Amino acid sequence: MERLSNFADNRFIGDTRTQEVYDLDESEESESMQVLIDELVENETFICFAPDTLAEARNRGYRLRKI
Repeated sequence: MERLSNFADNRFIGDTRTQEVYDLDESEESESMQVLIDELVENETFICFAPDTLAEARNRGYRLRKI
């Protein structure tokens, strides 16, 4: 799956509407994930984490969602 150009090195992308985080490296259905990423970018409702870890995402109240 092609990553966002500004976040090419990020593994975790969060959805600010639902407080869910997606692991781009563990995506099983890349087509479904691409549709989701396109929607997040279009609506400008995504966030990345620094450091780029699941622990940091959880620290901010996000929970892992698998596609």
